[in-house]
Amino acid sequence: MKNGGIGVGSASLVLVFAVLCLTVFSLITFVVAGNDKALTDAEAKLVAGYYEADAFAENIVAEIVGDDDIPDSVGGIDITYEQDFSTGEKIASFVCPISSRKELYVSVALSGESYDILSWRMFDIGQWAVDDKLNVWQGPDESETGDPTDVLSKLKVD
Repeated sequence: MKNGGIGVGSASLVLVFAVLCLTVFSLITFVVAGNDKALTDAEAKLVAGYYEADAFAENIVAEIVGDDDIPDSVGGIDITYEQDFSTGEKIASFVCPISSRKELYVSVALSGESYDILSWRMFDIGQWAVDDKLNVWQGPDESETGDPTDVLSKLKVD
């Protein structure tokens, strides 16, 4: 006589499938956690570099404010000066490196013992290249009849 219900073989298959699913999900979680750690480390390095460049820029500004003999370079950083003839202020500008791909650009207006910050911004200095290799269909031409084979014949796959 045959018993109704689930057999041992079916339970084993369900158990193997569940263990397999848990293993795959745990591997995916492990890979994602590693990627998140790498991203977090890169961001922490960037933030540390920014604060280091910021402190260095503050020291440069402190050195040039109120100094009658304005230096052309402080700590290896070149400083450029312009004269604002409308206000009589000197405008000092310089760039502090943050990383190999980012810089801190600083521009201050000097007037005696005080200064006004005109710009204090972080810029990307890496090259940006446009990727135009994707062959995107721009719509039908006037010469096309609307036949799908016309469209497929004009698409070129390299």
